[in-house]
Amino acid sequence: MAATLPASSYSSSERAAPHRQPPERRRIAPWVDPLFSMLAQGAAWLTLSLLVGIIISLLVGAAPAIKKFGLGFLWSTEWDPVKEQFGGLVMIYGTLMTSVIALLIAVPVSFGIAIFLTEMAPGWLKRPLGIAIELLAAVPSIVYGMWGLLVFSPILATYVQQPLQSVFKGVPVLGPFVSGAPVGIGLLSAGIILAIMVIPFIASVMRDVFEVTPPMLKESAYGLGATTWEVVSRVVLPYTKSGVVGGIMLGLGRALGETMAVTFVIGNFNQLNSLSLFEAANSITSALANEFAEAGEGLHQASLIYLGLVLFFITFVVLALSKLLLSQLRKGEGTRS
Repeated sequence: MAATLPASSYSSSERAAPHRQPPERRRIAPWVDPLFSMLAQGAAWLTLSLLVGIIISLLVGAAPAIKKFGLGFLWSTEWDPVKEQFGGLVMIYGTLMTSVIALLIAVPVSFGIAIFLTEMAPGWLKRPLGIAIELLAAVPSIVYGMWGLLVFSPILATYVQQPLQSVFKGVPVLGPFVSGAPVGIGLLSAGIILAIMVIPFIASVMRDVFEVTPPMLKESAYGLGATTWEVVSRVVLPYTKSGVVGGIMLGLGRALGETMAVTFVIGNFNQLNSLSLFEAANSITSALANEFAEAGEGLHQASLIYLGLVLFFITFVVLALSKLLLSQLRKGEGTRS
């Protein structure tokens, strides 16, 4: 066995430089980084330019209607192409109401799906159930619309609308909300179909953001005796609130911009005489789909483009409010124990 030499037996040069630095590698293509930076900035500026171009084109196309009707277009209910009198309140109301109904149904269901898949489902069920939910997002919207018109609407009219009308008949407040011909088309039908369409998007995003929660945080909470609901509400949700809000906004954007499914089941009738959820109504997207191809140049076409501009503004306001909500949530972090 070889004896170990004392440290004093090594030369001073060997002791001074025990580790040698690797030789510096020559950059083969120094122009790649500037090119990549230029392409990335170009993509960002291109997106911004497209956004500005869309806004300008909408403003130019809607200019005749804006000049004649002004902001009164937003709260006028008259829509008469023959007399060239146009107002967008009916479509705006239909768009907002169907989207609100869709979110009221879709958010709790999506939250339950995401919690079940991440916290409760057995291992053999997580993957196939998750894939099945994601496949629902790939179903074309026209298929949802046809199914809603031919299958869901008769069921809604027979088993929901007619019993509600018989129960709340003559009731001052609730009666008007369920009035209307029992045909199963209207705001409620459109809202439910939209909810079915946006559930896969919201549930998938919520599931993905719930899975990024560090397991150590959840295991620590379980170790302290927390229940599943306490772990979700006090650990998972605070950690992933930005992603949850983003998923809800994604679903809301899909609901606001959906066209074909809503066109099939909303009724496409410009009326605001009743606040019933079962009355035929209209939305911005369905009005554009039904009338834009036949609209002549002039106020009719300009009014439809004005509706598109209003929808763009509604989407912008929703996104701005979501950003404001997220900023307020971040300010409140750490203030409660």
